[in-house]
This record gives sequence, C-alpha cells and structure tokens, in this order.
Amino acid sequence: MAKQKGIIALEGTIGNITFLKTKDGYMAKQKSEISAHKIATDPAFQRTRENNAEFGRAAKAGKLFRTAFRSLIQKAKDHIYVGRVTQVFKQVINMDQTNTRGQRNVIDGEALLLQSFEFNMDAKLSATFFAPYVRSIDRVTGDLKINIPAFIPDEMLSVPAGASHFRLVSAGSSIDFENKKHDSKSSETDFLPIDHLPTAVITLTNTVQANSTHPLFLLMGVQFFQLVNGNQYPLKNGVFNCLSVVKVDSI
Repeated sequence: MAKQKGIIALEGTIGNITFLKTKDGYMAKQKSEISAHKIATDPAFQRTRENNAEFGRAAKAGKLFRTAFRSLIQKAKDHIYVGRVTQVFKQVINMDQTNTRGQRNVIDGEALLLQSFEFNMDAKLSATFFAPYVRSIDRVTGDLKINIPAFIPDEMLSVPAGASHFRLVSAGSSIDFENKKHDSKSSETDFLPIDHLPTAVITLTNTVQANSTHPLFLLMGVQFFQLVNGNQYPLKNGVFNCLSVVKVDSI
C-alpha cells in the first residue's frame, strides 16, 4: 500500500486505484481484480478460504479473551495489542493436531502459548516487578491466586518518575471459546506507597466456577499513581502500567 504525498488528500476510487484515510495517514492501493465470489468458490483459492476461516476464528477468540479482561487491559495496553492478541490466537489454532486445515480451532490448539503474553510491550511485568511470587490455579475449587511474600517497593519495582504509589492487580477467567462465554473475576491491593518499608504478605485471589472444563487464565499487573492533594491519579494515563498472562491451564 502506497502513502499519498502532496497537498491534496484523496478518498475514493479512480480507475483501479483506491484512495483511503487510515490511522497512518492517506494511503493508496490497487483495486483487486479478484471477486469475492471467485475466492469463495474457485478451487484455486481453497487455501485462501482455509486461512480466512482460521484467521476469523482467531480474531473472534481474541476479542472474547480481551473482553474477559477488559477492565484491567484498558489501564495497561499498547496501541497494537489487539493485533498481537489475534496473532497469538492464530498460533494457538495452528497447533491443533486434531482437525484439518480450515477447521482447526482454539479448543484443540495450544492455549499455553498465551502464557507470558504482555499487554503493554512498553512496560513489561518482567521489567517492572522483581519480587518473587507464586502463581497457582486450582481447577477443582476455581481459585486462581497470586501469593507475594513481603517486599520493599523501592528495591523490587522499576518506578517511573513521578510515581508515589502503586497497586498490584490480578484477574482470572474461565473462557468457553465454543459458546463465546467467560467467567472472570479480578482483585487488587490498596494503594501502596513506594518507599523503603516492607509490604505485608499479599494474596490476590480470583475465584471462578469450580470444576471448569474450559481453559483458565491468570493475569497479574502493576499500576502506578501519583498522590496529589489527597487524591490518587493514574500516572500519565497508565502508560507505565503493566499486565501479563502469568499462568494458563489449558486442560
């Protein structure tokens, strides 16, 4: 796709060239001569149809996944996280060893590929939080937990300039990709000062339906704040916040 230059910005189609406005500016692309009907019926496009079907499945799975954790993601994300989530779910589907091309799906794929996924590549959990912690998923009880021994914030956090306080957050979800449903819970600490004093022992528990037969996901993140006149404000609208998938139980 070419980028338009000059003082006149065009939109629409002239001949076989389509001009359009995108988030990256005004672009121009050549109009395809292949009809949608041909792609849908011609044997020569069988692989295209298979790839389109699986990409669509990955996109829908990614949307459900994002919806399950929306409240936390909105406070810790980069501008391309949607595409990155879809890309990982396409890889999950590619690992399906049961179904034929075009029919592969998330359930028969490898959801463990989501483990360690970072929603904000500009602020990764592994580069922000250095205290040891234990992640656990109990499928029988439905408890998805983060246990964190006492730690000193000044020593165990990579603190952005201007931050006075932080909060640890977590979420757990049982996601039914076949029926497009999720059971999600979240938890968080109080606002904690960034100082030299050790915190208390912290346990973040997210309890979903017991004995779930669906993939389980556990997330953990750090949010930074600035205390001003008794009020806590998200530091620079959350650009330094991190959120990561720390454990997956895919059945």
